[in-house]
Amino acid sequence: MEFKLNEAIEVLERTPTILYSYLYNISEEWLYNNEGGDSWSPFDIIGHLIHGEKTDWIPRTKIILSNSDDKSFIPFDRFAQFENSKGKSINELLKEFLSIRVHNLKVLKSLEITPEKLKLTGIHPEFGSITLEQLLATWVVHDLGHIAQVSRVLAHQYKDEIGPWKAYIPIVNK
Repeated sequence: MEFKLNEAIEVLERTPTILYSYLYNISEEWLYNNEGGDSWSPFDIIGHLIHGEKTDWIPRTKIILSNSDDKSFIPFDRFAQFENSKGKSINELLKEFLSIRVHNLKVLKSLEITPEKLKLTGIHPEFGSITLEQLLATWVVHDLGHIAQVSRVLAHQYKDEIGPWKAYIPIVNK
């Protein structure tokens, strides 16, 4: 599927609502459990998405579109949510995510991104040169990946309780 900004925005607009409907006022057992080890809980995932809204997608878009000679991105802290979310409730985080996403999409739309601008590049600290199109497409796929991750983590909580149906329900076998 070819990248189209207006279609990308359709997904980006829906992510907070999907996660809000999944997690708002959900019991703590669903919210804070994970898949074991150092995997993330739904609470952790929402915190991570908020951190990305603040430090990744729009800030990097602005770097690419800037007139600066230095198009280097600041490294992204994939674990900042563990500190940033302390003392907050899931309901607070979900509202914050929705608010900042609405703001960021207004900013994105105001940038009047053309097909030519999508080809502009920035410098990712790990991957090197990336295009604006790649960054924005990744934002969409990142959202979808974390929606799937929340679903998988929630399903994992009943992995043992479903007994022999595990053989037919792939989400609990990942």
